Amino acid sequence: MAQATRDATYIRDLFDRIAPVYDEFNQSLSFGLHTVWKQMAVDWSGAQRGMNVLDVCCGSGDLALLLARRVGEQGQVTGADFAVEQLAIAAQRSAAKGYTSRTHWVEADALRLPFETAQFDALTMGYGLRNLIDISQGLSELHRVLKPGAKAAVLDFHRPSSEWVGQFQQWYLNTIVVPAAERFGLSEEYAYIGPSVERFPIGNEQVSLAHAAGFSEAVHYPLAGGMMGILVAQK
Repeated sequence: MAQATRDATYIRDLFDRIAPVYDEFNQSLSFGLHTVWKQMAVDWSGAQRGMNVLDVCCGSGDLALLLARRVGEQGQVTGADFAVEQLAIAAQRSAAKGYTSRTHWVEADALRLPFETAQFDALTMGYGLRNLIDISQGLSELHRVLKPGAKAAVLDFHRPSSEWVGQFQQWYLNTIVVPAAERFGLSEEYAYIGPSVERFPIGNEQVSLAHAAGFSEAVHYPLAGGMMGILVAQK
């Protein structure tokens, strides 16, 4: 437990440190494609106008703000993250878009979400599941807070099944991500990405974990040649 707590604290502090440049860095690394992938996650979550929805590990608010646009003025979006500096930026971005009345930002641990059971109509999670110290518990929490029949759409890195795509991913991490991190002064902060991808369950394993967490249906959709993926799970 001490090791797990230390790991969780390290990840939280890491995301607090990178908060000021997080959005610019992601835009640069993905050549802008991360916005397309996040919109796909919103679409597959089933979020609609007027719904009460949740974005777990919301970071600086990209997915939550896309959800806020989707649910409209009559809807409500809660963004949850344990990195308070990221939440502060998310709140600023929400205010700039005029979404203050429909967004709510909560400091929260994804393994112990401070929400009632069956509270949300839809849920997203972007680049968060891979960083949890207990992925099964994280999926169980997503399942718990969703209403029956509601969906979770979980976007994250993925290990490609194709050998050459895997080699490209490794090249990309080594020659694009690492130098970019160095330019932003974030070498140490982004050194964890490669090992975290290696440890992360692949698509069919994520599907099995989702079923074990109680989801009735689960499908994993590979993106970018299998370097990214979205797990869509229905309660």
